[in-house]
Amino acid sequence: MKKLPHRYFKFALPLGTSFFMTFLVTGVATWRVLGWDRTMFKMWFSSWMIAWAIAAPTMYVMMPLVRRALSHVAQEEETKAP
Repeated sequence: MKKLPHRYFKFALPLGTSFFMTFLVTGVATWRVLGWDRTMFKMWFSSWMIAWAIAAPTMYVMMPLVRRALSHVAQEEETKAP
């Protein structure tokens, strides 16, 4: 299987992260409101697509900002001398 070139990693990471996060969160939220119902999956899919359409672009903006903010509070990994 051919792999995605590394230059696309910065685009694939926010896309993949937002995809799975919104999938799980909207699924749990929809299930909590509707329970296991026939309409649950239709409503879940609809909610998920809306959430992902909002989350994916938001991740592109927020990920660099969060990285920068965390660099001020998180200690860098120490490199070990050989």
